[in-house]
Amino acid sequence: MTPHILIAGGGVAGLTAALALHAAGFRRVTVVEATRELRPAGAGLNLMPNAVRELDALGLLDDLEAGAVRTRELRYYHRSGGLISREPRGLRAGYHWPQLSLHRGTLQRVLADAVRDRLGPSAIVTGVRVTGLEQRPGGRPRVRLAHREGAAGGRASLEPDVLIGADGIRSAVRAALNPREGEPPWNGTLVWRGVSRMPPGRAPAFMLVAGDDRQKAVVYPMAEPPGGDVLVNWALAMPADRIADAVRGDWDRAVPVTDFLHHFDGWEFDGTDVPEVLRAADAAFEYPMVDRDPLRRWSHGRTTLVGDAAHAMYPIGSNGATQSIIDGRALAHAMSRHPDPVDALAAYEADRRPAMTELQRANRRLGPEVVINLAHRRAPGGFTHIDDVIPPRERREIAARYAATGAFDPETVNAGSPYGVPVNAP
Repeated sequence: MTPHILIAGGGVAGLTAALALHAAGFRRVTVVEATRELRPAGAGLNLMPNAVRELDALGLLDDLEAGAVRTRELRYYHRSGGLISREPRGLRAGYHWPQLSLHRGTLQRVLADAVRDRLGPSAIVTGVRVTGLEQRPGGRPRVRLAHREGAAGGRASLEPDVLIGADGIRSAVRAALNPREGEPPWNGTLVWRGVSRMPPGRAPAFMLVAGDDRQKAVVYPMAEPPGGDVLVNWALAMPADRIADAVRGDWDRAVPVTDFLHHFDGWEFDGTDVPEVLRAADAAFEYPMVDRDPLRRWSHGRTTLVGDAAHAMYPIGSNGATQSIIDGRALAHAMSRHPDPVDALAAYEADRRPAMTELQRANRRLGPEVVINLAHRRAPGGFTHIDDVIPPRERREIAARYAATGAFDPETVNAGSPYGVPVNAP
């Protein structure tokens, strides 16, 4: 009998896992999502070529590209305006797949539409959240659920064959497996993010990361409607004295742009005027930069974790959504190869957890963005020639080391997906 797989969380990780499991031959897959409806939320994100490769294998590339921008170049700048480095990205860097910049809501919509189309309209159940679980004999999970329908609420329990926790940085599944873990740790940095609408002549044509060892700005285009304004994503970071614990992991706390605009006066980089971008914002959101400490174990019997529930990391290097997508494909591949779900989840974890643990640690060390800190430390007042500050070889080594850690260097990506044709699909 085909196993019933329950996925907690209807975000990028959960929806990708559902599609990947369906592609691997699993038909009884249910996604439960705590919100009453899946609606566009969040701001922009970058999908690295390794994630685009996996989404292409699921037949989603054309739909994604219709609402995305191909990222062609990334530039790092010193706060003074000096160019630290410029790197070709995606197809221009020799990948067989592009790097895509798009709104998180666009990605979620494409994934959700595909899930409903392929698994049926009842495959996603909204207004239902996991409130706890216990392990039954043989590792089978008994999942406690709370649900709402209109004004009525209720509780139920379910015993699926497999439970996948894809419920984000504040995962209820992770909390049940690790009851003493506590709140996500904060690193003392406050982040603001948003989306702006810019005339084509004023929007940046590349992705930029700029700043010093205290303040940073990330700005890039993510949609180019024909004849209309360009959607530009931005994120800013700087230290803060304190932040209420209540907002840790809450990405949707709206604040006025005027609360932080003055901190970035005069920030302009090769025609991209950061204050101008901020003033064109639809809205702004504030959150503390938090992540999760690496776990020594993701899988417990027939229960495992994917995405932020497994390895929430700082938003550095475009690896949040990227690695969540790869988790889903890796999990489905492991389940197709191992008829015993316990063995399958153990194989998935053995494949993914060591690399993700190292990537979490690399992001705490600032990943490739460390070049900005190095430039500021060595030349706080700016520079005339970056090669005198950070030699080209050192810059290349920093970028290459991070790419290898995340397995998104061109050679690895272009070798093709390791999560291809199922071997023992049910």
